Amino acid sequence: MGTVASPHFVIFPFMSHGHTIPLLHLATLLRHRFITVTIFTTPVNAPSIRDFLQDASISVIELPFPKDVHDIPPNVENTEKLPSMSYFYPFARATKLMQPLFEQALSALQHPPTCVISDAFLGWTQESAQKFGIPRYFFFGMSVFATTMYQLIGIERPHAETISADESFTFSSFPWLKFTRNDFEPPFGDLEPKGPAVDFMMEQAKSFSKSSGMIINTFYKLEPRFADYFNKHLGPKSWCVGPLCLAKRAMTATLSQTDETWMQWLNNKLTEKQPVMYVAFGTQAEVSAEQIQEIAKGLEASNTCFIWVTRQNVLENLQGFENRVKNRALIVKEWVDQNQVLNHKSIKGFLSHCGWNSVVESICAKVPILALPFMAEQHLNARMVTEEIGVGLRIMPRNGSVRGFVEAEEVEKMVRELMEGEKGEMVRKKAKELGENAEEAMKEGGSSWSTLGLLIDDACARKL
Repeated sequence: MGTVASPHFVIFPFMSHGHTIPLLHLATLLRHRFITVTIFTTPVNAPSIRDFLQDASISVIELPFPKDVHDIPPNVENTEKLPSMSYFYPFARATKLMQPLFEQALSALQHPPTCVISDAFLGWTQESAQKFGIPRYFFFGMSVFATTMYQLIGIERPHAETISADESFTFSSFPWLKFTRNDFEPPFGDLEPKGPAVDFMMEQAKSFSKSSGMIINTFYKLEPRFADYFNKHLGPKSWCVGPLCLAKRAMTATLSQTDETWMQWLNNKLTEKQPVMYVAFGTQAEVSAEQIQEIAKGLEASNTCFIWVTRQNVLENLQGFENRVKNRALIVKEWVDQNQVLNHKSIKGFLSHCGWNSVVESICAKVPILALPFMAEQHLNARMVTEEIGVGLRIMPRNGSVRGFVEAEEVEKMVRELMEGEKGEMVRKKAKELGENAEEAMKEGGSSWSTLGLLIDDACARKL
C-alpha cells in the first residue's frame, strides 16, 4: 500500500519586511505540523529569509525580480529600498511580471503543491493557483477591524454626509465607533476615490473573491465582533491564526543573552529599576523633519528613559539631542529584533506608529501602546488600540485632525501619562490580559491553533 504524501504548502510573501516576517512565522508553524513548505522570493530577499528561518527543511526558491521596469529604480527588490512611498504601487504592479517564472517553478516542484498562500498584494498568484487546480489563500497584514472598515466605507458610504475630512461619522453596524475621512489613507476616504492606489486595490479585490479565504495575523478574542461580522457579511472567510510572532517565542528566549549594546543598556536600566519606553515608527513611515523634532523635544522634556530605534538619517537635524539625553536614552540606528526589545522586562511602554505587526507584538509582550499613526491603516489601528480594545493611549494633534501636527507638549504629557499615570496603569492591565489571551490562542487546543488545523484540512480537501 502506497504512503500518502504529506501536504505541501507554497508561501509567497510580498517583498517588504512587515509583510514577510509573519509569513515566515507561519511557515515555522506549518513545519511543526510536518507539512512540507516552500517559500518563493527574489535573490536579494532570500539571504535574510534563510537567516530568519534557521531551518534547512524549508525550501527557499529564488525568482529573479523583473529588470528595467518603468517607474521603479533599478536593482530594488524590497519596498524598504524604494526612495519614497510614491514608488510603492509601480513596485507592487511589477511583481506580476514574475508570473510565468512562478508557474514554471511550480510545475518543476518534485512534490506537487497542495495550496498557495500568498500576500494580498500578489493577486496574480490566484490565476496561477487556478491553473494548477489548487486553492490560494491570501495573507492580509491588517487587523480584521481595519479590513472591515475599509470594506464598509465603500459599501455604506456614511462619509458622503460629511462636509470636512475631520467631521465624524459612524457605520450602522458599529454605531459606538466614530471615524473621520482622515482615518482612511488617502484617497480611500474620498467620496469618489480614484488613482493608482485605488486601481491596484480593485484589481487585488477581484482575486480576493476567487480565493479560498483570508489568513490574518490576529486571534479571535482580540476582535471577535469584527471577525464574526466579516465572516457573516463580507468575506471571503477569514482564518485568524495569530499572533504569528508567538511562533518564535520559544526560540527567541534562548537569544536573550545577546551581547548587543542595546540589550546591555536595557539590562542596566532593569538593575537601576528604571522603566523604559521603546520608540519606533517602522521602516516605511515618512515623517517630516519638523515632526521628528517635536517628538524628540517631547521625549527629552518627559524625563523618561527611552530607547529609540530609527533609521540613520532621521535624527540628523537634531543637533546635540543624543548628547543631552545620553544618561537616560539610547538611540539605535540599526535593525533590532523588535520582539526581543518589547519582551525585555525593563520595557513598560511603546511609542508606536501602530503598524499592525507592532500592535500585535506589543500585546504579546503585554506592553501598552502610545499611538502616533502616520500612514496606511495605522490611524484605524490607533482607534482600535485606544477606543475598542483599550491597550493604549493616543497622542493627538492640537488642531483636532488625526492627520495634524503633533506638538512636543502633547508628546511629553502623554509619555508621562502612559509611563506614570492612572490611565497608563489601566491600559497596562488590559495589555496584560490580552497578552495572556494571545498565548492561550496559540497553545495546543487554543482558537488560533485549532483554526490553523482547520485551514490545513480545508486546503487538503479543496485540492482538485
